[in-house]
Amino acid sequence: MSIQEAIKLAEDANLDLVEIAAQADPPVCKIVDYQKYLYERKKKEKETKAKASKQILKEIRFGPNTDEHDFNFKVKHATKFLEEGAKVKAYVHFRGRAIAYKARGEIILLKFAQALEEFGKVEMLPKLEGNRMFLHLAPLPNKKPSKPAKTADEKVAEKPVAKKSAEKTEDQKESGNADTTQVVDQSEN
Repeated sequence: MSIQEAIKLAEDANLDLVEIAAQADPPVCKIVDYQKYLYERKKKEKETKAKASKQILKEIRFGPNTDEHDFNFKVKHATKFLEEGAKVKAYVHFRGRAIAYKARGEIILLKFAQALEEFGKVEMLPKLEGNRMFLHLAPLPNKKPSKPAKTADEKVAEKPVAKKSAEKTEDQKESGNADTTQVVDQSEN
């Protein structure tokens, strides 16, 4: 169809001729209400932007003299954050003359990275900036947020129930309708 014919059709319908794909050969055009077209395109862009996953960054702070229990507590939190898909930024904050113990801070961060190697990968090795030493961890790509695992008590509780129902069906096969006779006995009393 020629451009003039397309323009005439658009004018007859009181609509606009809009070029959709200029790079195509021949270029693709559509006869639409231009304002409505812009509105719908903007609405689609908003939807795709809303669906895009936003990366969350969680920070964990250490001191150069962090004890073992505190360290383990923070590792547990970082594990949870990585399993949820958030990035973790761990840093050691040096206050005053504690900056002299840079090696301690680096050891803490490397130990932290080693403790979390099965949950996340190191994006940036320990680096000193001002009075803080940083370490960045990202979740592993194949790890998806998991549902809470069942406890041992829940697993044990499920197994006997399944066995009892299987035994009941075997008993019913042997004796005929055992449940029916029980109902009859109860109604006679």
